Amino acid sequence: MSHLSPLLKQASKVCVERGEGSWVFDVDGKRYLDFTSGIGVTSTGHCHPKVVAAAREQVGKIVHAQYTTVAHKPMLDLSDRLSERMPGAIDSVAFTNSGSEAVEAALRLARHATGRANIIVFDGGFHGRTMAAASLTTSGTKVRTGFHPMMAGVVVAPFPHGYRHGWTEEQATDFALQELDHIMKTQSAPSDTAAMIIEPVQGEFGYYPANKAFMQGLAERCKKHGILFICDEIQAGYGRTGKFWSHEHFDVQPDVVITAKGLASGFPLSAIAASEELMNKGMPGSQGGTYGANAVACAAALATLEVFDDEQLVANAEKQGARLLSQLSELQQGYRFIDTIRGKGLMLGMEIGDDHRTPRADIAAKLSAAAEAHGLLLLRCGTDGQIVRWLPPLTVSASEIDDAVSRFAKALQEVAE
Repeated sequence: MSHLSPLLKQASKVCVERGEGSWVFDVDGKRYLDFTSGIGVTSTGHCHPKVVAAAREQVGKIVHAQYTTVAHKPMLDLSDRLSERMPGAIDSVAFTNSGSEAVEAALRLARHATGRANIIVFDGGFHGRTMAAASLTTSGTKVRTGFHPMMAGVVVAPFPHGYRHGWTEEQATDFALQELDHIMKTQSAPSDTAAMIIEPVQGEFGYYPANKAFMQGLAERCKKHGILFICDEIQAGYGRTGKFWSHEHFDVQPDVVITAKGLASGFPLSAIAASEELMNKGMPGSQGGTYGANAVACAAALATLEVFDDEQLVANAEKQGARLLSQLSELQQGYRFIDTIRGKGLMLGMEIGDDHRTPRADIAAKLSAAAEAHGLLLLRCGTDGQIVRWLPPLTVSASEIDDAVSRFAKALQEVAE
């Protein structure tokens, strides 16, 4: 008998005992290809030997070196290594535990640094479950319902969801930017707006990538009005889209980068990064926390970066992502309910719907269950749960891509019968 809260909802019926690379093994010994990666967390696969070795070594030295009390070398080294990966003038890092906590830290910094209150977010964004982060989230009502009133000062602007509106990308982009300008005239004056925060590739809403014209339009408006441009790279960053940061696809340079998930290969760690000049505009003591920058998590994150370099994981994400997209697109031709496939790299979403873009969550649920029966773990997302998402580890091989698609093809055949 389990005493877990009944409010926790799990996507599969699997009880895992161990994991290795792209595979997990349940308590009965059955193995599954894990194309969920713990919602994009296990970037180097399960239990990568280098990450395991680094964590084990650190556990024998010190586990909890509370970072507002003492410094420790893994944290200092990691801040240096992360700064090397950051765009533009970003050279200062603050660590937290979760994506939500990093989002809240970025929000706090933006309001301190600008002296302004309002935050512009974009329709469909997911930024977390805590109060401020949930107030910024519009990917669905599940993190907001029954939780009101939400935090004040949040204004929602359109994202270029061409598919949802039945528009071309250009039409969706023009509309979104025009509406953003209208919002800054009617709801949040630039002089009241501290920041714009965006997922360059939206996650929970349905794996919608932004585009260059839209992202550059945001960056130009932020620069013109002294508004901070914040990229939430929690899910799409850290190599998943075939670039180290997903905003690199769009030739923009944010003022603040938020990262988590793939940062430490499964250990709880997140961070915000900005220029030292911008960080200095925050209030002293406004960053910190009991478990932030845990020494073992930082050691694992350092090993993660080593694996990224040694095994060229960003390039592998681009290569294997193209392979996966090609094979899924071939499958799409035989099934009318696969309406479209979106995303970049190893972050792909398969929209299940009818000819009029009506979500078919019932079919998506059957597909996920059938895939699980064939030893393939997949997640769903979207407003109705109608999107089957593909998130293998960045270490995934070509043969594992082929294997996963073969298993999914069997699931498709069963569901379509």
